[in-house]
Amino acid sequence: MGHSKAYSVAEATKKLEAYCAYQERCHMEVVQKLKDMKMIQEAVDHIVNHLIQENYLNEERFAQSFARGKFNIKKWGKNRIVTELKQRQISRFNIKTALQEIDETAYLATLDALAQKRMHQITETNLQKKRKKLADYLLYRGWESHLVYGKLKELVPNP
Repeated sequence: MGHSKAYSVAEATKKLEAYCAYQERCHMEVVQKLKDMKMIQEAVDHIVNHLIQENYLNEERFAQSFARGKFNIKKWGKNRIVTELKQRQISRFNIKTALQEIDETAYLATLDALAQKRMHQITETNLQKKRKKLADYLLYRGWESHLVYGKLKELVPNP
């Protein structure tokens, strides 16, 4: 099994069409996949262009779907979504567009539900430590600090 199969451009194109049809991909993933398939740069460029023209690959659509998914399913805040999109080399314009996919009311409601749920899971009795644990949890998930600290004031009032 050790040796890797050599792909023709046509085979690689078909394979990548399927890869992109299965779920939204970013350019970086597609290029990496082609490189793993040992395709030369010329072939990579050719295939990527084909995928864009045929609308298999659309970075704006990828970013929007990524933002929606990470918010709805993983309950990530905007900071984390932005960081992860930047790591995938998504343009600032497409990141901005992606964030517009998140409804502001739903965003705040999700933060509230997430914070409430986490509050009940933290067994810490020391209020200061409890507050810090909750803050760390929410900040790690990418929720903006002003929102997190506002939520803490509300949920863990100062004695």
